[in-house]
Amino acid sequence: VPSVKPGYLRPLVPEQAPQQPEPWTAVMADIERVVMSGVTHWHSPRFHAYFPTANSYPAIVADMLSGAIACIGFTWIASPACTELEVVMLDWLGQMLGLPDEFLAKSGGEAGGVIQGTASEATLVALLGAKSRMMQRVKEQHPEWSDTDILAKLVGYCNKQAHSSVERAGLLGGVKLRSLQPDAQHRLRGDTLRDAIEEDIRNGLIPFYVVATLGTTSSCAFDALDEIGDVCNTHDIWLHVDAAYAGSAFICPEYRYLMKGVEKADSFNFNPHKWMLVNFDCSAMWLKQPRWIVDAFNVDPLYLKHDQQGSAPDYRHWQIPLGRRFRALKLWFVLRLYGVENLQKHIRKQIALAHLFEKLCTSDERFEIFEEVTMGLVCFKLKGSNEINEELLRRINGRGKIHLVPSKIDDVYFLRLAICSRFSEES
Repeated sequence: VPSVKPGYLRPLVPEQAPQQPEPWTAVMADIERVVMSGVTHWHSPRFHAYFPTANSYPAIVADMLSGAIACIGFTWIASPACTELEVVMLDWLGQMLGLPDEFLAKSGGEAGGVIQGTASEATLVALLGAKSRMMQRVKEQHPEWSDTDILAKLVGYCNKQAHSSVERAGLLGGVKLRSLQPDAQHRLRGDTLRDAIEEDIRNGLIPFYVVATLGTTSSCAFDALDEIGDVCNTHDIWLHVDAAYAGSAFICPEYRYLMKGVEKADSFNFNPHKWMLVNFDCSAMWLKQPRWIVDAFNVDPLYLKHDQQGSAPDYRHWQIPLGRRFRALKLWFVLRLYGVENLQKHIRKQIALAHLFEKLCTSDERFEIFEEVTMGLVCFKLKGSNEINEELLRRINGRGKIHLVPSKIDDVYFLRLAICSRFSEES
């Protein structure tokens, strides 16, 4: 972590842009002086904060090519390769995870995948699809109700430990979201969800959307997807699965038990840009029925129409922005230059490192583990008060050598150690 204070950069650069061009050498020299002095090094083997952000030579080269080709792939005709490679790459990736065929384009139906910028975007896109689906249904039953009447009644659900972006999706989508109390293992259970839904229906509300989290941000807990899926299917509610971090581990068959019940979901999302060596941004999302999102976002000006409409996806309808980069290149390069086998090795190695750190903690009687270690995240604390743990974190981060972030669940403060860098070793 750099030792700079806010505002450090302005005095290091001129007040205005130069009138005359400068030489490359001057610009490159300033990268060290101005930029690198203020960079937090996410790829240092001592960076253990947040979750990993992926980085690899194949992805960097693909990103450069994406920048060089410089197409904007909003429709098929705007760059056919950009759309078609994305369709195929999301089928490759879905098969690697063991996703059911009904999520994949190769199934021949309307289903398929799309690359979003972030998991937050995917959560919002799914929410808007769920909202438009429910609005249409309710209008058929109650033609006299206005949009405003219906919107005021809509309600969605998630684990209290779900990522803050879920709450934000509710704010952006203009709907009420309830965060529900998880069990002792911090997992959202089916009966908790069922009780909340039935209570809301009795009160005249309309449940329309549920987010199940596989690998929560605070402690990497896994919601009981199978149970939640049954409740959603009984009530015909859109189920979105957010596996932003942990989803990458499903390329290893031994971790797929954690996504049991995924066939009951309507949409599924994870971030290859966290843990699968694909540089940011590349968030993979699959939809069984993209038509709800396409219809919700469909604005069709003449200048975006083309002769091949309908025979290939126009991805502008599957996302919030219009423009999009050629991100499928990164997946293609990483999958080919590593191969599934080496990506699995990478995930297994990082999980093994987490278990090593867990063992170091449990063999020291001063420390305790806060949450069962399943992935590359260890939640640990000193036995004792929150204050002593706050002091420990202050000392660790104060040295500037190792970077950790804390979290707090049910008023217990603990430290999170995530295995982030592909340069982390046992030593």
